[in-house]
Amino acid sequence: MNYDLTKLLQSWPYQPGQVSARRFKGRDGHQKIQLRVDLGVLQMNAEGRPDGKRPMGHESWFHVVQTRLSEHRTRKGGDSGYSLTLEECGRLQMECIQYHHRYICLLQLEDFVAVERDCERNLEVFEFVAQHAATEEMAWSLLQFVPQLLLLRTRARGTAALKEKDHEEAVAVIEDGIAELERFYTENERPEMLDSSPELSSLREWLGQVRIRRPLSEVEQLERDLADAIRHEDYERAARVRDQIRKHQESGS
Repeated sequence: MNYDLTKLLQSWPYQPGQVSARRFKGRDGHQKIQLRVDLGVLQMNAEGRPDGKRPMGHESWFHVVQTRLSEHRTRKGGDSGYSLTLEECGRLQMECIQYHHRYICLLQLEDFVAVERDCERNLEVFEFVAQHAATEEMAWSLLQFVPQLLLLRTRARGTAALKEKDHEEAVAVIEDGIAELERFYTENERPEMLDSSPELSSLREWLGQVRIRRPLSEVEQLERDLADAIRHEDYERAARVRDQIRKHQESGS
């Protein structure tokens, strides 16, 4: 067997600063995703746990700890006395990174539904850890990834809206994403991040770009035409445009 990947890597050059991903059907019949990184290629399953493993026969380590909590509740009658171990938090963190790699690829591939699926999955893990980690430090080991997740989820939702040419929805989605990030930093007592967060800066910049590019409504376009006609002293045309604007106003459109 030839283990040398040189030809593969040469045929798919690495592009610094760009996400380069592709999707294909593997020999096992399942959809795979590959991500080109500077020193090689990451390959993952398109569904389920990205590396295809089943920890202790479960779909993921998250399912393992959920099962353990359920068993604890059965024995103890509640959550009291239950907490995640350092090892469990470490395994959950590594697993979440796998999903993070995948939803970065899925965003590039414009599979927005799958991005949402994986983001929601990781967010559920983060909330679970926040509730059951033994210490705040252990909880933060996963919560630190929330801003990146909220950024990417907002990017997916906003881009999907723009693909449908729904600029108003895109603006609303981005505004919601910004509010979510601000709330996260406030609730986790990191107010300094409200001004220095790269995720917030990215969304605020994007929001400005989307607002500028919003297509004019029919009335807005007519108002612009009216101003142009007046500027060029084309009063006959201005009168026609005024009539059109008046009709729209009377019809309530």
